[in-house]
Formats: sequence, C-alpha cells, structure tokens
Amino acid sequence: MKSVEGKTILIIGGGLLQVPIIQTAKTMRLHTVVADMNPSSIGFQIADESILMSTKDVEGMVRESKKFAQNTEIHGVITAGTDASMTVAAVASALQLPGIRFVDAEAASNKVKMRQRLKEFGMPIPRFAPVWSLQDAKDALDSLTFPLVMKPADNMGARGVIKVNTRDDLTNAFRHAKRFCPTGELILEEYMEGPELSVDALAFQGQIRMTGIADRIIEREPYFIEIGHNMPSAMSKEILDEVERVMAGGMRALGIHLGAGKGDIKVTKEGVKIGEIAARLSGGFMSAFTYPLSTGVNLNRAALLISLGETPDNLDPVLSRVSIERSLLSKPGKLVSIGGVEETKKIDGVSEVFIQSKSGDIIKEPTNNIDKSGHVIIVADTLKDAELVFEKVKDTIRFEVDEQFSITEKEINDQARVRFGKDICWVCKQCDGSNCASGIPGMGGVGRMETFHDNSVALSEYSILPGYIRDHVLPEIQTQFLGLDLKTPIMAAPMTGVGTNMNFVMTDADYANLAVRSFAQNGSLAWLGDGASPEKYKIMLEALKKVSGKGILICKPREDESMLVDRFKQAEADGVFALGMDIDAVNFKTMVQKNLSSITRPLDRLIKLKEKTKLPFILKGIMNPEDAKLAVEGGFSAIVVSNHGGRVLDGMPGTARILPKIAEAVKGKIPLLVDGGIRSGMDVFKMLALGADAVLLGRPVAISLVGGEDAGIRFLLQKYSEELKQSMSVTGAKTLVDIKRTMLLHKLHG
Repeated sequence: MKSVEGKTILIIGGGLLQVPIIQTAKTMRLHTVVADMNPSSIGFQIADESILMSTKDVEGMVRESKKFAQNTEIHGVITAGTDASMTVAAVASALQLPGIRFVDAEAASNKVKMRQRLKEFGMPIPRFAPVWSLQDAKDALDSLTFPLVMKPADNMGARGVIKVNTRDDLTNAFRHAKRFCPTGELILEEYMEGPELSVDALAFQGQIRMTGIADRIIEREPYFIEIGHNMPSAMSKEILDEVERVMAGGMRALGIHLGAGKGDIKVTKEGVKIGEIAARLSGGFMSAFTYPLSTGVNLNRAALLISLGETPDNLDPVLSRVSIERSLLSKPGKLVSIGGVEETKKIDGVSEVFIQSKSGDIIKEPTNNIDKSGHVIIVADTLKDAELVFEKVKDTIRFEVDEQFSITEKEINDQARVRFGKDICWVCKQCDGSNCASGIPGMGGVGRMETFHDNSVALSEYSILPGYIRDHVLPEIQTQFLGLDLKTPIMAAPMTGVGTNMNFVMTDADYANLAVRSFAQNGSLAWLGDGASPEKYKIMLEALKKVSGKGILICKPREDESMLVDRFKQAEADGVFALGMDIDAVNFKTMVQKNLSSITRPLDRLIKLKEKTKLPFILKGIMNPEDAKLAVEGGFSAIVVSNHGGRVLDGMPGTARILPKIAEAVKGKIPLLVDGGIRSGMDVFKMLALGADAVLLGRPVAISLVGGEDAGIRFLLQKYSEELKQSMSVTGAKTLVDIKRTMLLHKLHG
C-alpha cells in the first residue's frame, strides 16, 4: 500500500457520528476537510478545514467541492453514519475520485428505488408499494397483507417509521410518516416478523468483505426504536452464512462495488430478507465503536483507504470480545440535571458514554432513534458480563426530571389547535359547545349541541359560597375509589377513536398509553373505551397492561354478548382494575356508522353480564334516579352520571342538573361519579358538593394530551387540583367528605 500521509480527504458530515472517522483520518495524517451546514458542528472543531454546506444539497456540495479543489487537491470523499451517499457519489464523479455511480447511490438511499432494484435482481424482500397519497396507500391494500410498515422513502434513524396493524391505523400512519418525509414519497411494505441484524461490509477489488454482524434490539411498537445492539451476533453459523450471502447479493444489485455497505437484515420464518442496504458505514455506534472493541479492527481506516483508491489492510480480527451499545432513556419531563456520568465512565467495562440531552431539555417518549438522551458503549468477555455492566450503568447514571415542569396553558392550547386542525377542534377559550368546530365524528356533540352546551350552563348556574369565620384548614384531596388510594378525585373519562374523532393526531395506542401512564404517574386513573371498532379493545388492554392494570375499561353495550365476555375475560387475565359499560351508547353515531348493534338491557340481563366477570363492574350513562336505584339493587360497583358529553342525544339536561336528585336517591350506597362540562377545579368542587364522590374529565384531557402529552396532563391535574384546594380552603372543607351542598348557591333558585 502506498503512503496516504498528506493526502486530502473530504468527509461529508460533521456531527457526532462522523467524529470517529475524522479522528481516524487525523491519526493517518490525512488533511481533513469536513463539510456540514452547522457552523458549530463538532466536526469543524477537529478538522483541518471546513466547507459550510448542507450534506443533502448535492449541487451545492459539488459546487463548493470544485471551488475548494481549485486551490487544494482532494484525493477522496467519504461519509459515515448518515445518509449522504448520493452527495458523496456526486462529488466523487465531479472530481474523478473513487466511488460508486450516482444512480446506484440513489438506489441505496431512496427506499422505493432500493426495493425496485432489489426486486429486479431477485433478492428476498417483502412485498411493497410506493405511496404518495393516502389513496395510494389504500389502493396498495389490494396486494399487501397486514401487518404492514409505513416509512418515508428518504429518511433514516427510524424517523417516521410506524407499524400498521389494521386498516383503521392506515390514515394515522400515513400522517405520521409524512411528517418526517422531506420529499413526500413514502413506502408501504409488509412487516417482516423475526430478529433483525445490522451488517457492515466493505467492497473493493471485486470482492465484498463482511466486517461485522450485530443483533439489534428493537422495541416500542408501533414505532421501531433501537434500544441497543450486541456485537457479535449470537445467531447460528448457518443463519449468519445466509445473512452474508444475501447482504453481498444486495450490495451487488445496488451497485455498491467500492466502499462501505450497511445492511438491516431480517431473519424471518421464510428465510433471510433485506430490510435496507445503504452505501456507507453504519451509524448507531457500530462501525466506529462496538466492532473495533469486539475485533480490534478499525473499519474507519479501511473505509478511508478504499475512498482514496487504496487496498484496506488489517481486516482480520485480533480480538474476540463482546461489545454492546445501549440507549440511555430519560423519563419524559423537563430534564433538570444529569448525574453520575463521571462515575459511569469509571465502571469497569464501560468504554464510552455519550450524553445527547442537556439540562432544560423537554424529554418526550421516543418515536425514532434520534429521540434519546444518550448512549453507552460496553465491552466484556461475554454477553452476560456486558449486560451486568449495563445494569450497573443504569444504577449509576441519573436523569433528574421535573414532572411538574413549566408549561403554560397557552402553549398546550396552541399546540392542540395546530394538531387538531381547523375542522376538528378550535380549542375555544370556553369549551361549552356553543362555538364548536365539529360534530360527530369530531370533538363536538350531536344535533345543535344543546346537551353539550347545557353541561357547562348547568354548572355555571352555581356559585361557591365562602365562609371565613372558622378554624383554618389545609385541604386534603386524596380519596379512595373501590379500595384504591388516589391522590385526587379527578380521573380521565373513557375516550377512543382518535383517528375518527381527532384528525389522526396520534394513534389510539399512543393516546391510550399516554393517558393511562400520565394519570397513573399522577396518582389517578384513566378510563379507556373499547371503541366502535371490534378489535380496538386489544389496544386499550395492551396500554393498561403497561401500567399493571391501573385503569378501567368501559365497553359499549353490544348486542353480541360473546364479544363482551371476550373483553371481560381478557381484562381479567391482564389484571385490569375494573370494568364497566356505557349503557347510554345505544345510539352512538360511530357504532351506527359501522353497522354494529348496541342495545339496552333490563336489570336481570345486566346482572347476568356483570356476573361473567370477577372484576368490579361500573355502569356509566346514568341520567335518572330510577336507573341509579336499579344499579344499587343490581349490586353494581359504581355508577357514572353522564350524558356522554352530548354525543348521544340532543335535548338532554346537563349532568349538574340531575346529579343532586341521583345523589339523594343513592348517596352512600354506591360510589357516585359524574362527567360533563367540568372545565376547572371550581367545577370539580361544584360536582362534589352536588353529591359526586369523584369526577371524570373528557375533552380537557384530550386537549391537554394532544397539546402537551405527559406534560399537558400533569399541568391539567395540577391546575384543577390546586383550584379544588382553593375552593375547599375558602369554604372550610378540610377533606372531600366535608364538601356540602350548602357551600353552593344556585343563581336562579338560591
């Protein structure tokens, strides 16, 4: 090999994942030129020279490279860890440097072109369809079988990638993927069940040399979050031989004859299939960290030599160790501080610690591989030893999160307004139905929304009567519901149909997971509905399982009792806290639209249904004292006074009008809850004074969750709870049971 010392290498990209290849080039005494659009990029700080230009701007990079080459000859161009291979190919062609054809780099970058090329060469891939519009996606269902995966054709890091389990998920998946798609082109393909491997390879002098195969750990469906990888793979030699054969065939099909190839390969029951192949070294800390630590081979050096037209040397492993990468994930919230980093670096086996988040950042649940707080690289003699080191890391590093971090009501509402869109919810200052943007489907009510409106009007007719000549009290709002301790009497009303009613702002799974988790973390309960779609209850139960069942599943009064029993049994098996039925949903519009029959039942049939489960059973939708008395007679666990938010029938009274009469009939005999029109902690106080033991919030929860996710729910509960305490403080109620009807004044009747 001829000496490369003093030659100039152009490295496309100056971010964290490019640092190792820049550092390796420096140790080879190459003259390093880094191109990036960020003037503060870390790569600029360590390179000899820099070019300020976007790595995605092919024409701009070619222009700037030519300009640079007028004064300083460039001998090679390369990238690592980022999808800039088209830019690399274009620069290599313009400057007559070693590289692959632009058309091949494009095929290795655009997932649609990649699939088409691989199909042309007979490589094993899933069935797929290019998608530009939602109609394209729907049309593709004629030839594709669920489950599917929707993804941008031109992005990386799992951004915008989402699993599609049913036709109902398609629209939301389309919207999610579009958000992360620079060109608007998507691909819909069949989901490949089975473990996934990450493969690095080098192509030179007519050969393809496999240089590393790792087991990827993918979690958090419907998203595909890589929480780590293990190097080397623990797969059998037979499978790995097949992986190498398929990877090499894929690289040849894509024209990657010179340079690096990075593959995501799936091992399915039908055999090894290609997920993706890119014309670059892998990101995710594999090629630059775990592979060198595992084998002693510097892949960056080898790739640099190939880019300079030289033959790579020292590709034979000299070590046989296990190296793993693991993501460091902070809890959602405002990151206050990060502790234990230096102590973590000192743990035996820890090679590197990378922290990406900083104090003050707002941390959200990750939906792709970019949304992480950090990474740790570990090396050991065995996988078991490496995993034990990671356990020590988790015990040492500390992400301190303010779960009550500052977020304003305006920020929540503004974000919700944008996400809902103008046809779904205007997030009015007064959410009472009088100026609602939509009906049903949507966030509004049926008809002229008189029932929706009267929920708020009925509450507004009451004023809180203070009393000050008394002992001072420090209000306490903790309570019990069916034996479970709660920090607040405020719970989330069952809501579903996020796609149908909320403009597909998120999936039903996202909404359910956020709701149950946020309420559980704040010492309360979220109630979930089984939805109009027959299979949607499975999504709700899956969400409840993640919080150890701390929530309540409310089922539609379906005529088909076998469907109800299926829900009851599965809820029992999943450890759900309680069940119930919204008995008022017999005319519910989304049920009618899906031709699903719901019916009313006499008391004896309701009792027989209740007896089919051992769980507490709640009746929701009580709107007259006689039904309340029957519920007590039938031995039901609790009742909810509700008119379904005005979404069943127009012309019904607001719940605050009927609550006192129902409380008079059953108070003390059965837990009594209420929803409808509650828009503040003062409204919570009024409902408790009118006889309720606890309240459910519907639209305020939806708005807060869509506008602020976990933070929005924390803000909502904190705000309402504080207002409730203030109401108790001025009336002299120390505990919730001290709240009395005499603490209210009806503006019309005294």
